[in-house]
Amino acid sequence: MTLAVLLVALAQGPAPPAPSIVPAPATLTRRAGALTFAAITAVTVPDTGHAELRALARMLADELSAPAARTVPVRAADALAGGTVTIALMLDTALALDPEGYRLTVGPEGARLVAPSPAGLFYGIQTVRQLLPPGEPGAALPALEIEDWPRFRYRGMHLDVGRHLFPVAFIKKYIDLMAMYKMNTFHWHLTEDQGWRIEIRKYPRLTTVGAWRQETIREKNFSPYVGDGTPYGGFYTQAQVREIVTYARARYITIVPEIEMPGHSKAALAAYPELACTPGPFRVATVWGVHEDIYCPSDATFAFLEDVLTEVMDLFPGQYIHIGGDEAPKTRWERSPVAQAVIRREGLANAHELQSWFIRRIERFLTAHGRRLIGWDEILEGGLAPDATVMSWRGMVGGIAAARQGHDVIMTPSSHVYFDHYQGSPAFEPLAIGGYAPLEKVYAFEPMPAELTPEEARHVLGAQGNVWTEYIATPEHVEYMAVPRMLALAEVVWSPRERREWSGFVARLPAQLRRLDALDVRYRIPGVRGLEADRLTLADSITIRLESLLPEAQIVYTLAGADGSPARTQIYDGPVRVSVRPGPVRVTARVVLPGDRTSPARSATFAHTTLRRAEPVDADALAPGLRVAYYEGRMSRAARLVTLRPARRAIAPGVALPGDARQEQFGLRFTGYLLAPEDGIYEFALTSDDGSLLRIAGHTVIDHDGFHSSADKPGVIALAAGAHGFELLYFQAGGDRELRLQTRRDGEPLRDLPAEWLAHAR
Repeated sequence: MTLAVLLVALAQGPAPPAPSIVPAPATLTRRAGALTFAAITAVTVPDTGHAELRALARMLADELSAPAARTVPVRAADALAGGTVTIALMLDTALALDPEGYRLTVGPEGARLVAPSPAGLFYGIQTVRQLLPPGEPGAALPALEIEDWPRFRYRGMHLDVGRHLFPVAFIKKYIDLMAMYKMNTFHWHLTEDQGWRIEIRKYPRLTTVGAWRQETIREKNFSPYVGDGTPYGGFYTQAQVREIVTYARARYITIVPEIEMPGHSKAALAAYPELACTPGPFRVATVWGVHEDIYCPSDATFAFLEDVLTEVMDLFPGQYIHIGGDEAPKTRWERSPVAQAVIRREGLANAHELQSWFIRRIERFLTAHGRRLIGWDEILEGGLAPDATVMSWRGMVGGIAAARQGHDVIMTPSSHVYFDHYQGSPAFEPLAIGGYAPLEKVYAFEPMPAELTPEEARHVLGAQGNVWTEYIATPEHVEYMAVPRMLALAEVVWSPRERREWSGFVARLPAQLRRLDALDVRYRIPGVRGLEADRLTLADSITIRLESLLPEAQIVYTLAGADGSPARTQIYDGPVRVSVRPGPVRVTARVVLPGDRTSPARSATFAHTTLRRAEPVDADALAPGLRVAYYEGRMSRAARLVTLRPARRAIAPGVALPGDARQEQFGLRFTGYLLAPEDGIYEFALTSDDGSLLRIAGHTVIDHDGFHSSADKPGVIALAAGAHGFELLYFQAGGDRELRLQTRRDGEPLRDLPAEWLAHAR
């Protein structure tokens, strides 16, 4: 990035700490010295007539004015006397960097930021911002050299405003946060079953009717239904949309609008019931989930959608228009004379091919207007539209399939980057949709599948974090759910893979949180580490070790014993040895920051146990692998699989999804023996979407049953060496699918359950 920063004299004293920059730059070299702010004379540009360059210079000058304790002017480079200390911004189209890359040099004599494009300069300015200590006038910039560029060209964050609406001011704040961390695409989810949020002038009932629901369900979709009794709604006018688009463009963020079709359309059908396959009437949904009433594939529907998209394209100048395409039940189409007539007329095989035909027709319309279609990975079903881009949310499988077909892909698997998922124990967190995606899991996400060839890999444009808002009603709650997970994802999609290191990210995180404090961002404080799961021991006592990611924080913990004695709360100052006999000890802890802001609590039970005896099984009577029964149909609990008749049986080498399983609505039951190699405590982690159960030696080690998104759940058991009965149950109801079982002993890293530990009776 061409930036020459004018900073005054060499700072005296000890060397400044290592810069806290997120995402980590591709290269960073420290130099001797620093630049103080007192002697800054100006931010300079070579051509003050270049409006975009001057706007960027003014942006940087405004950032420098607070630490300099005065207004920093913008000047032409040749308007200053030699020897003055400046920050220089320059465009160099011949610079051998990615268009969004930059080169930044800072020294006692000044600073220089150079880039091949204005976008590169903008990202360099974000790096300079992060070098400025918030709220510390008179501080210095460290001397350094940075050359930086993005790993992926699509770096996105999503926000659902269909379930809950957020003010224009907050949408701008959200965009500002994205920009600071070099994200460049805002996926704005504008229509849903529960509300239509964008003014369409040709169809005013979309906002007079479709933007308002009678009430909202309380808590989750439990039966019987209980609503909150409060009407809810609102929308963005076209003037507000244009204002937000302009605001985002100034921060080099493209907005991708999403207009859902053919499903998630009950709000539109409430306004215009003639667009459905059944007569209605319809009302804007007050519950979450998937609804069977969807757009009918009629001429009236396509005329409506083309009119809507025409107005949307006029508002959003970006290349992409997102049309959803997910979770569209075919029940109404299968019974509709209109839909069945289209299937016969077009020579389609079934309703899945009808959805593909629907999407292709919309794609032709968008293509004719110079735009490109994006859809969720369900648009693969029945055949993919020719130039469509796929957002892979049901794991990575859809993205891999699309890339192999030559289609561009954005990876956004619910397992890692759904920021509506829990970040800690549900007992201590605000109500969420389910799942489990802590900060570490987001940071560990790798968007590039190893199985793609180099040619196929070029179709992976990048990745995106999603914030669905069924259970997120306020701006503060959005911030709590999105930050700091957004920072972890920003580093995943920007920094070179070899530069990503969890310990380095953690070391840079505290300074970022202080910066977010100055911006009044209500982020989630990372919680205590060391209480991720209950623990068992064969000894009479156990050592409890706790830690925080934030060095300035205190840890406060409470011990509650089984003897009924009062819980004791105290400050943690090192490992604690506690007795677990005669009864278990419950430990609850939280992080406390200066100013008494606290993290959510974490809790775990520590207990004495005894070894479960091995079964007297003859090794010669065992064969490698597990028996697996495969089931098909609608299911709601893994535990009920034992009452069903399997569609087929097989032998599997381990616990994994079979390659020939349906995409949705199936179950698996693995049975056999776990061959424990030696006496000891065995920890397990079961990851599934939807429900699963793990039973060993007749004991339920992990109960992870029920409908939920991808999440990990731990369990532990003490086993004697030898064979123990093993049973794992799993069902997949819809959406993403995932199943993985890992294990470890003695604090070693988790690993997949070794194949040599698994056997079945011959």
